[in-house]
Amino acid sequence: MLTVDYDRLELEPGMRVLDLGAGFGRHAFETARRGGSVVAADLAFDEMQSTKDTFAAMYLNGELPEGITTVTVQANGLTLPFADGSFDRIIASEVLEHVPDDLGVMSELFRVLAPGGRLAATVPATLPELICWKLSEDYHAPISVGGHVRIYGLPELEMKLASIGFSPGEHHRAHALHSPYWWLKCAVGVKNDDNFLVKQYLKLLTWDIVKAPALTRKTEALLNPVLGKSLIVYADRPVNSAVSAGSPSAAASIAA
Repeated sequence: MLTVDYDRLELEPGMRVLDLGAGFGRHAFETARRGGSVVAADLAFDEMQSTKDTFAAMYLNGELPEGITTVTVQANGLTLPFADGSFDRIIASEVLEHVPDDLGVMSELFRVLAPGGRLAATVPATLPELICWKLSEDYHAPISVGGHVRIYGLPELEMKLASIGFSPGEHHRAHALHSPYWWLKCAVGVKNDDNFLVKQYLKLLTWDIVKAPALTRKTEALLNPVLGKSLIVYADRPVNSAVSAGSPSAAASIAA
C-alpha cells in the first residue's frame, strides 16, 4: 500500500532516494522497482533487518533493475549519517507526527536533500486523526509510547517546511477507506485485534489492497479529499540554496 504518488514525486531512474522511517520497506521497494538507488532508514533495527532480507530476495528473483543500489540503515532522523545534498528525492512517510522535535528532523531532511530535490512528507490528516484521538487515549502519546505526539493541519505542515527553507507545492489525501478501520480500532480498543468487526474490516482492506477493484478505487478517490487518512505534501529544496562546503561526496556518504 503506497501513500506517496510517484508521479508527483517525479522520481526518475538513477536518482538517489532516502526513505526515512521506512519501516518494513513499502516505499523503498517501490522506489527500487522504479530504478531509484534507495537508502531505507529507520530507528527500528528489526524492521531494517526485514527490509534488508526482502531486498536480497528481490535481487535473487530478478525483480530489480540492474545498476541500482539498496541500503538499509538504522538511523535517527535528528542526526542522519549522510553528507549534505546526498539525495535527489526523500520520502518521509508517517514519521513527523511521532517526533517531538519535528523541526529538527525537517532541518536534517533539508540538509541531506540536494538543491533542486523534492521531499514527499506524509502525516495523518486532521479530521480522521482528531476522531481517533477523541475515541481513545491509547492511540496517541503519552500513553502510546512512541505514538503520535501532534495532529497536523495542512497550514502548519506547510508553514514548518517553509520555515526550514523548503518550497511546499502540491498536496493531496490518501487512504480514505482506512479511516473507518482506525476509528473502529479506537472504539473497541487499539490493541483488540480479535474483535469481530475489526477482523472483518481488515479482511476487506486486505482484499482491496491485493485486488484493487475498480469500485473501491473509485470510491476511495471520491472520499479522499474529506476522509483520506494521510495528508501528503510535496516540497522542493530551492536550486539556489547553499550546501555546506567541505562535506564528503554524496556517493561516499551512501556507500558508507
